[in-house]
Amino acid sequence: MSQVEKKAGLLRRTSSSKKPLKEKVVLMYDEIFAKEDPAKNNPRFWDELFLMKVNLEYLESKLESIDGEDAQCIQDNVNSLFHHCVQALGEEHQIKVVNALQTLCALFRGVHHKNKSASGFDIINMLMGFDKAEQRMKDLMERLDSLLCGDSSESLKSLCLKLLLCLVTVTDNISQNTILEYVMINSIFEAILQILSDSSSRGQHGYDAVVLLALLVNYRKYESVNPYIVKLSIVDDEPTLDGMGMVVHQALTEYNRQYKDKEEEHQGGFFSALTSMVGSMFIADADEKLSVQTNEAILLALYEAVHLNRNFITVLAQSHPEIDIVPAPPTPTPTTPTTPLGTTPPSLDVINNPELPLDPNLQTSNLLITFLKYASIVMQDTKDEHRLNSARLCLIILTCIAEDQYADAFLHDDNMNFRVELHRMPMRHRKKAVGKNIPSRPLVCAVLDLMVEFVVTHMMKDFPFDLYLRCVQIIHKLLCYQKKCRIRLHYTWRELWSALINLLKFLMSNETSLLSKHNIFHLALLIVNLFNMFITYGDTFLPTSNSYDELYYEIVRMHQVFDNLYCMVLRVSTNAGQWKEGASKVTHALVNIRAIVNHFNPKIESYAAVNHISQLSEEQVLEVVRSNYDTLTLKLQDGLDQFERYSEQPKEAAFFKELVRSISLNVRKNVSLNTLSQDVLLKEFSTIS
Repeated sequence: MSQVEKKAGLLRRTSSSKKPLKEKVVLMYDEIFAKEDPAKNNPRFWDELFLMKVNLEYLESKLESIDGEDAQCIQDNVNSLFHHCVQALGEEHQIKVVNALQTLCALFRGVHHKNKSASGFDIINMLMGFDKAEQRMKDLMERLDSLLCGDSSESLKSLCLKLLLCLVTVTDNISQNTILEYVMINSIFEAILQILSDSSSRGQHGYDAVVLLALLVNYRKYESVNPYIVKLSIVDDEPTLDGMGMVVHQALTEYNRQYKDKEEEHQGGFFSALTSMVGSMFIADADEKLSVQTNEAILLALYEAVHLNRNFITVLAQSHPEIDIVPAPPTPTPTTPTTPLGTTPPSLDVINNPELPLDPNLQTSNLLITFLKYASIVMQDTKDEHRLNSARLCLIILTCIAEDQYADAFLHDDNMNFRVELHRMPMRHRKKAVGKNIPSRPLVCAVLDLMVEFVVTHMMKDFPFDLYLRCVQIIHKLLCYQKKCRIRLHYTWRELWSALINLLKFLMSNETSLLSKHNIFHLALLIVNLFNMFITYGDTFLPTSNSYDELYYEIVRMHQVFDNLYCMVLRVSTNAGQWKEGASKVTHALVNIRAIVNHFNPKIESYAAVNHISQLSEEQVLEVVRSNYDTLTLKLQDGLDQFERYSEQPKEAAFFKELVRSISLNVRKNVSLNTLSQDVLLKEFSTIS
């Protein structure tokens, strides 16, 4: 049967000479798209229509094929169809409600698809009539709200959320969807919260609810007062916030687990055989790196919660046993359509189970640990735009966390120690870390490990400058907190110092190519000022005096890098050009590092000459350092422990606009309302008391 015949909803051919029969619902659609009122000759037309199984494809294609003149002629009938759909949502007959929900989706999609260039007002007029739009949308939102909050079947609740996701994503740019003004006025925020606060409904619908909320928060967020932003920022109900955290945690946990499984299969040599099974989520490139299709929708939801709601920060730290989630055997379900991996996660049954095993030997976890593991996956490979955007969003979330006083308190809490197994990029010059050897430490150590890992592994031709800036700024914010609270963190600081020095070497080696795209002097200044933080305030937050000695040892050992940097910035700052001011700032920032190098180098050379040693050991150099602090003169530098707080507007506005567009397109592509067959629904509804 041809595609055209399928769309026409044909049942069969009786013979080659006869026209094929059409489904009754298709004949009824044809009546709606005729010029006369379909109820004129059949008063029961609308009652009968909603008892018929919806043919979404035919209805949408019919709406898309309407020409300008025809649109005027049939507008009253389309308005009437919309009105009767809304009325049908109040029916007791469940099949009518399901068919009305699916028909509304076809209306929203079909009319928008046909009128992409039309104004929002024209689309509203075509759908429901502009003069009646306010009342129609008020009725629609009230009925959806009552279905979501009432004792409706899970199928109906799922369809309500799918319809809302369909409505929110019909335009590429969510802020150009004028119909959403009515969704702002007639808020369903409380219905979303109710889903998230109840463990049963959260397991069935939590993912869709969280994604819907994240999208609604981004509607004209910079142009007008968005009530969803206001309401989300003041939520303080613990079960609701916990519920939101559980949905995000479960989505990321399942994702991490699947990545780890594929990583192990890849290492075991079965990767190529399984690639076809998994689809496009995992890709092996020329270097045999395991890449992953990112879940930006759930990351956006986490960002909005962390950024807007101070109370949500507590959810990040809530500990629970870490359990490997074993996917349940596949069973047919009427509520969740089949969608690509990474778009909609499996059921949340495991995380909703309050009876978690309390094994004293079981490693505990929390949302922040799961997020750090997830970030360590998506930040490995930033070569394509999606992964780059996901890595950027992960770093923005970490920036918000690093600025929050409560978050910093639990990050640095010595009584809250965890083993966090971050994913590390395979590199030829280093061995793969063994998970069992990971020590149990405060969570800030895992954050610093993640930052160091990124710094070490992304010095490449296509340099992710923006991500490096964010990494260095996150490290700086954590150091500011440690300095302020005099927290002596037991961390392998030498790894950080070494990574930063190597980054400076990379910037100098690639000065010409990098300067054509980036202000590398800004990044160099941030790095140098990190060293200045350690030099000026290290005695207040480094764990031991020996750590402070090791800092000086590293600076003296790698003095050639700092000497070369000074020569470079001196050269640029003494010539007229666009980088003169930036280079000059780095020149001034290097004053104490140069003082240390110029003070200790002659002492070390003298010690070597007196003791007739051609090459000093580390311990001998440290001895020279310790015995010559008294004669070292350093300048006090102001503002080292100050930083500019994160602000989404205006710096990040363009990024979030494009990110939301990408998420919206993905959600639209994967929202399916045509997955519920009538027999499955009838069977489900027959069991509803």
